[in-house]
Amino acid sequence: MARLEGQRKSLGALDRSFLAAERRDVMMHVGSLLELSPTKGWSRDFSRELREELSRTEKVDRPWNQRLLHPDLLASPLQAWVPDESFDLEYHVRRSALPSPGDERELGVLVSRLHGTPLDFHRPPWEAHFIEGLDKKRIAIYFKVHHALIDGYTGMRLLQRSFSKDPTDLDTPLFFSQKSVERTKDHEEVAPTFDALLAAVRDQVGVAKDIGRALVTVAQSIRGGASGLALPLQAPKSVLNQRISRSRRFATQKVSIERVKRLAASAGGTVNDVVLAICGVALRRFLGELDALPDKPLVAMVPVNVRPKDDPGGGNAIGAILASLATNVADPRASLDAIIASTKRSKAQLQGMSKGAIMQYSALVLAPLMLSFIPGAVGRFRPAFNVVISNVPGPETPLYFRGWKLDEMYPLSIPFHGYGLNITVQSYAGSLNFGFTGCRDTLPHLQRLAVYSGEVLDQMERA
Repeated sequence: MARLEGQRKSLGALDRSFLAAERRDVMMHVGSLLELSPTKGWSRDFSRELREELSRTEKVDRPWNQRLLHPDLLASPLQAWVPDESFDLEYHVRRSALPSPGDERELGVLVSRLHGTPLDFHRPPWEAHFIEGLDKKRIAIYFKVHHALIDGYTGMRLLQRSFSKDPTDLDTPLFFSQKSVERTKDHEEVAPTFDALLAAVRDQVGVAKDIGRALVTVAQSIRGGASGLALPLQAPKSVLNQRISRSRRFATQKVSIERVKRLAASAGGTVNDVVLAICGVALRRFLGELDALPDKPLVAMVPVNVRPKDDPGGGNAIGAILASLATNVADPRASLDAIIASTKRSKAQLQGMSKGAIMQYSALVLAPLMLSFIPGAVGRFRPAFNVVISNVPGPETPLYFRGWKLDEMYPLSIPFHGYGLNITVQSYAGSLNFGFTGCRDTLPHLQRLAVYSGEVLDQMERA
């Protein structure tokens, strides 16, 4: 049995909220689909060699060895992470196979099913599935982890540590065997002295002032009528905002990041603005074909990473802004201009705020989201927003795993009641990889949305 490293660790408020939101049909885990191809000869023994390596693994480090102290009471105020004394690595790392030769459609069906099954909270809440049987002698890895254990930013950084920039490197330890990145002094907890208490009080006073100023701007925008600032409860009702089932659909798309950067520069916006525009234009076409396009523009909730650049991660540290997707605008380029104006107003709200202020202000902006947890409330009120769209930075150069080249990297995320579609974008080696995760029963033909998103860049460049 693998030796465990770690100790008891309390949960932050945001981590607790992800546990409290867990339901039979709302599973709060995120995931990643990795597709790899051999760089030299194809080895039939790869899976056997991997199993032997797992059997030799002597140490599993945090957070991969951590389970919940109270797995049957997820919302317990005494909840904490503790080492799993009966940790079983073979339970967490599994093999799957497609009927050979499996194609992208069969892979998507399998991953959709895997993503639609809950994690076991009596064990550390993560799984890694090695999938064989793909065409062209490729393999895939589907990885999922509960959002309360780590966020997408942290998960991506930790998972990447199993990969190498050297195609001949066959010895990089698997991610769960590597020692956790130690936080620097800037990230250590302050000793509970009187001076520290005074500093904490001053910080909270500053937070209150920041939030107060931001809320005044929101109030002025509401009174002033038309504004580029997307406001809480401004989003229209739509087919995206219904109760969901536990079944999932997953679709993917990939675009060139250089094309996106050129378009962003020509329009005076950012890469994330173009990502939002791609999603908005594709959603306008997709919902139009379903005869379900609202007259008012859809609103996206866009998570914002508030960590310092060198933060090693751990737990959750994210804020959020609301942005119009301009789905009421027919011209793709005019739609991009409207989105740029909206995101500039929303990001201006956060300028000068501390990390704590951003997170608390984000919680206030998203407070109407809690209405979706009231039985029977979904569909009766306007949603807090219509769709979640995240952009997670990834590796800029190609990576390799035991001599296999990482060709594709697609993120999977969380639909929940009232919000049946989640779009997450992951950058990797010159491309932006879109992962569309939706409720199977409320969003039919999700693959069409992925296809349409791949055609938007051509439309915008022509415009």
